[in-house]
Amino acid sequence: MGNSELLEALNILEQEKNISKETLLEAIENSLITACKNHFGKSENVKVSIDPDTCEYHVFQEKTVVEQVEDPVEQISVVNAKMIDSKYEPSDIVNVEVQSKEFGRIATQNAKNVILQKIREEERKVLFDEYYSKEKDVVTGVVQRYIGRNVSINLGKVDAVLTENEQVRGEVFQPTERIKLYVLEVKSTSKGPKILVSRTHPELVKRLFESEVTEVKEGIVEIKAIAREAGSRTKIAVWSNDPDVDPVGACVGMNGARVNAIVNELRGEKIDIITWNENPAMLIENALSPAKVISVIADAEEKSAKVVVPDYQLSLAIGKEGQNARLAARLTGFKIDIKSETQARESGDFLDYENDYEDDEYYEEDYDSTEDYASEEDFGSGEDYASEEEFVSEEDGVSEEDYVSEEYDDNEAAGDDGYEE
Repeated sequence: MGNSELLEALNILEQEKNISKETLLEAIENSLITACKNHFGKSENVKVSIDPDTCEYHVFQEKTVVEQVEDPVEQISVVNAKMIDSKYEPSDIVNVEVQSKEFGRIATQNAKNVILQKIREEERKVLFDEYYSKEKDVVTGVVQRYIGRNVSINLGKVDAVLTENEQVRGEVFQPTERIKLYVLEVKSTSKGPKILVSRTHPELVKRLFESEVTEVKEGIVEIKAIAREAGSRTKIAVWSNDPDVDPVGACVGMNGARVNAIVNELRGEKIDIITWNENPAMLIENALSPAKVISVIADAEEKSAKVVVPDYQLSLAIGKEGQNARLAARLTGFKIDIKSETQARESGDFLDYENDYEDDEYYEEDYDSTEDYASEEDFGSGEDYASEEEFVSEEDGVSEEDYVSEEYDDNEAAGDDGYEE
C-alpha cells in the first residue's frame, strides 16, 4: 500500500468510525514496533517516524558503533558505520533504516492484528462515549426481536436491552416498530457498550414533556414532581417561573395536542397535570384531582395530612384500587388519610369552618383567599350523601385498613383525552 492509499484509508476510517487520525497513526507505529520485535527479537532500540500529512513513515534501529560486533541488532561495526557516513567513530549512535518489506509473514500478520485490535478498541470507546452522554435521557430505538422475555432494541450503532422488569405490563412490540426509551445505564464491556433502557421509569415521562413542550425545555415551566404507575396513570406537578405563562395550559397544549402526543407515545397512559404549590395543603388538594376536596389539614413535620371530601367524591378521591390516593401520596411525599364528610363528622375530625374557625388566621389566609378550595355549601350537607368506609394511607402514603375498594369509571377522572388539567 502506497502512502497516498494509506492516507486515504485513514481519512475514510476517521469519517466512518469517528476515530481520529492521530490514534490510527499511533496504532500503525505500535504495529511496526511489534513487527520489529518479532523479526529481530527485540525492539528497545527501534524508532518509528511518521509524517501525519503524507503518511510517509520510516523505521530505524539505533545501533552503537563498535570495533567488534557482538550483538548485530544493537551494534554496528566501524567499517559499516563509515559506509553510511565517514564521520562516525566508535561509541557513536547510528540510525540504520529498516525496510518493512523484509519482515516475515508472521511479523506482518502480528502487525496487522495490532492495528485491527486498536481500531476495534477505539470504535468501542467512541460508541461508549457517544451513548454514555445519553445516559438518563430519552432515545428512539427500533425493535429487533424478543430474546426470551427481554427485547433487543437497535439504537442505530449499537443494540440495547429492554428487560422484562423495565417493560410496561401488557405492551407488545412488533419488529421494526419505533419506540422511545429512557436510558438507564451504559456499561463498557469487552464486546462494546451494554445499554439498559426502560419504558417504566418516571423520568421517561419528564423527558417526553421536555421534548414536546418548549416552555419546559427552556426552563420557563418546571416539572417539580412526578409519580407514575407505568401503563396506567401518571401525575405530574408543574410550576411556571413566568407569571404570564400557565404551566398546566402549556403542558396540555392547544386542544390537548401536546399532552396527547405523549399519551399516544405511552400507548394510552393517563396523565394528570396539576399546579405545584409550596403550601402542602393546597398541593395535596391539587394532587387529589379530579376529586373535589372540602378540607386539608397538613402536618409538614410529620409529613401527614387529613383530607375530607364530599361523600359522593370519596371513591373518586381514592381511585380505582386506591390508585389516585397512592399517586397523590407519592407526588406530595405526604401520608394521606382520606375521609368522607360523614365519616369526618362522626369521628370528630371535620371542622365547622363557619363556627369554629372564623378567627383562625391560617384559615383566613390560606383557605378563604383561595378560589380553588371548595366549601361545604358547594356540596351540600353530609346528611345528603351515603357514607362510605374509611380509607387510611400506609403503603406509599396510603394504607388499605378499613378500606372497601370501589370501582369508578376512569373517564370520570381524566376524560376521554386521557389527561386532567
